[in-house]
Amino acid sequence: MTADLTTASWGSGDTAALAGPAWLREFASTLSVHSQFVFHGNVHDQFVTGDGEELTSLPALLWDVLQARGFTCVITYDQVDGLGVLPTRGVGAAEAREAAGRLVQGSGRKPELTELRTDVDTVVNDQARAAFLMTHASRLTLRSGDLEAKERDFFLFCAKLGTRALRRGGAGASTPYNPLIWLVENPGDLHAWLTAGNAHVRSIAVPPPDLGDRWRAARLLTFDYPGAPRDAAFDRTIDAFAVEAHGMTLEDMAGVTHLARERRIEFERLPDAISTYRLGVVENPWQQPQLRQRIAEKQHALTHRVQGQPQAVGKALDVLKRAAMGMSGAHTGKPTSRPRGVLFFAGPTGVGKTELAKAIAQLIYGDEDALLRLDMSEFAEQHAADRLIGAPPGYVGHDAGGQLTNAVRSQPFRVILFDEIEKAHRLVLDKFLQILEDGRLTDGRGDTTYFSESVLIFTSNLGVQEEDEKTGVRRNLVEPGTAYEQLEPIVRTAIARHFRDKIGRPELLNRIGENIVVFDFIGPEAAGAIFAAQVRSVQALLAREHEITVHLESWVLDRLRVACTKDPTFGGRGIGNQVEALLVNPLARALFDEQVRNGAEVSVTAIDLTTNPPRLELVVRG
Repeated sequence: MTADLTTASWGSGDTAALAGPAWLREFASTLSVHSQFVFHGNVHDQFVTGDGEELTSLPALLWDVLQARGFTCVITYDQVDGLGVLPTRGVGAAEAREAAGRLVQGSGRKPELTELRTDVDTVVNDQARAAFLMTHASRLTLRSGDLEAKERDFFLFCAKLGTRALRRGGAGASTPYNPLIWLVENPGDLHAWLTAGNAHVRSIAVPPPDLGDRWRAARLLTFDYPGAPRDAAFDRTIDAFAVEAHGMTLEDMAGVTHLARERRIEFERLPDAISTYRLGVVENPWQQPQLRQRIAEKQHALTHRVQGQPQAVGKALDVLKRAAMGMSGAHTGKPTSRPRGVLFFAGPTGVGKTELAKAIAQLIYGDEDALLRLDMSEFAEQHAADRLIGAPPGYVGHDAGGQLTNAVRSQPFRVILFDEIEKAHRLVLDKFLQILEDGRLTDGRGDTTYFSESVLIFTSNLGVQEEDEKTGVRRNLVEPGTAYEQLEPIVRTAIARHFRDKIGRPELLNRIGENIVVFDFIGPEAAGAIFAAQVRSVQALLAREHEITVHLESWVLDRLRVACTKDPTFGGRGIGNQVEALLVNPLARALFDEQVRNGAEVSVTAIDLTTNPPRLELVVRG
């Protein structure tokens, strides 16, 4: 249904201006006072015509307004197609071609800037009613802000042209000028000395399509969709399609509809095709029934992997089950593009926060590599926000994109772990506001990355220690052994105080909502389970890599367990450090020194932890 550059159906005369969008009415009403116009923003999109019969381009809409004012043609120019003329067909096309041929001597000609000056001057100051339209004016220069001599002279000529444009019909004429019109993506694409403070130039913003525009486009694009009902169900699907397409252009919506037709997606599932179009993938793991089955069958694996944290595991499973049911944001009563799940893990260090994030990635996607981990201590400086989304245009490296946006664009189905979020600069935190609210970010290149299929996990040690503002000395707010019923409110209060009072970002905490999960200290039972799992990992590695079977005498194992788990301050990570120091290092030394061969059976019969380093006694068979 996309129209060629031809007459759009807005009606005729002054009623054409009254029927169009506000920016088009602004153009029509100011033709009498300005000789140049700069349209910026959503200028390369498609637009629904006034009678809602087709999608058409911005140049076609401008021509319709100009035609109603008695103009004969619009001369167009870009560096690829050269000079062209509107309308291309229909009523007035032959007259337009004849007038254009007399003005610019040849449609399709690609003049250099020095020749283009002459063509623009001829059109603007000719007695014939014509306009000159630069359709891709943002690309007229090779380097923005660093003009070559011929580029500078061209723009200076155009600036001066505004002061000497031919005025027709006297002071009361409704359209006294042959306007020069520029289409640019951003207002700054044309140099300030051309537009700023120039009373002859008017800048007009073309906004993205609003809900009404998207609704009209949705009806237009689906009027002949195969299997579309002609009842209230049609309107419900159209409404959902228009709402879900928030942030998209009408050109994008046309692409979604084309994709849905090509994939033979049922009409009522048309809003779901938006996700496929945005992410560039068809198979969505969240929509596969196997995911629910996997969560149901393997949810107990989270409890075994993350010992001693039943509250945290239970909360994480609730979020995953909600996401698998497609009920994220269900309370809002409308489709949402927010992330599938958001979790904020808080509590002491080494208690399983990162381990649970890895386990979630393994559970959902079957692969721990689906976890993207960002250490937020690396984003403590103000400029670090550029690393997430890429530098802004004009800065070195802006075309490379951002660390976060590039990763999610390449693999939109991810668990994203923002580790130690309290260490990030507050301007970095501001980026999360848009992710949590809208589920998207725009990088330095202008590309949009969608987080609607991702699970976001934040971790923090807030609430465990507090730094004295005067002395800088840190003191513990909670100690190992503190009852969970006491620990949880202390940690939650500290988190709220940090975001509300210290960094002034209460809105970020509000978007996280009730998804804060407080982890407990590692208790004796969980510490023993973690120790046993880590010893088994050591044995499994030796069996896998060297075919060496290692047995530990029960009393040796008991002595190691006591030594490795006696201090719960540093949680599972602290236990791992002790296992490495008291078992892995002396075992590796003994196997190496005694030149134990592959395939051997080794028994650890004695251990001495009083020496530095610790010593083991081995019995080797085979």
